[in-house]
Amino acid sequence: MPKGLINLKFLASGIYYTVLLSLTAIIISIVVGLMVALPGLSNNKYLRGFNRTYVELVRAVPILVLILWVYYGLPQITGLTISVFWAGVVALALSDSAFEAEIFRAGIQSIDKGQYEASHTVSLNYVDTMRFVILPQAIRRILPALGNQLVYMLKMSSLVSVIGMQELTRKANELVVTEYRPLEIYTVLLLEYLALILVVSYFVRRIENRMRAEETN
Repeated sequence: MPKGLINLKFLASGIYYTVLLSLTAIIISIVVGLMVALPGLSNNKYLRGFNRTYVELVRAVPILVLILWVYYGLPQITGLTISVFWAGVVALALSDSAFEAEIFRAGIQSIDKGQYEASHTVSLNYVDTMRFVILPQAIRRILPALGNQLVYMLKMSSLVSVIGMQELTRKANELVVTEYRPLEIYTVLLLEYLALILVVSYFVRRIENRMRAEETN
């Protein structure tokens, strides 16, 4: 096999970990973000205070610093060994969850209060109201923002290379060390990220169109 194809295959092998890392982190960050957003909608000042404190503290920490702290610092505090993959997932999910919380909060607050009143008239409790009435409508409105966060996550996953994660950027850096051809290698890396993000954007747009069509029917 030609050396160029071998190098290309080596670079492409990082796509799996980049996608897996990003998807795992975005799923966790969406769940955590929703759990953080709901207290921010409460009438209880302490719950609202928890929401604001979490969001402001997490957003203030640079994501690269958070990755390093989770990988090197968290095991010393907890006594647990954490793999490179899960350190990256935890750091990315924590960082993104603060932004997800604000997206969910804005989306839920955009729903007309009449929807809550209508839910109460048919004896739905808070959980069922959120599950069957409010969240489905809110998700339709915030889907573009959630798609943007997934794109953001794909790009930020490159920072996990600093702790040795064998994703796209790490593979490219290793190849540059052995081949001494940074222009060609980083150009291919750029094209790989571009292709990934275009694919993600395409599917997010399709989901948006489908949900919009269901809403109008």
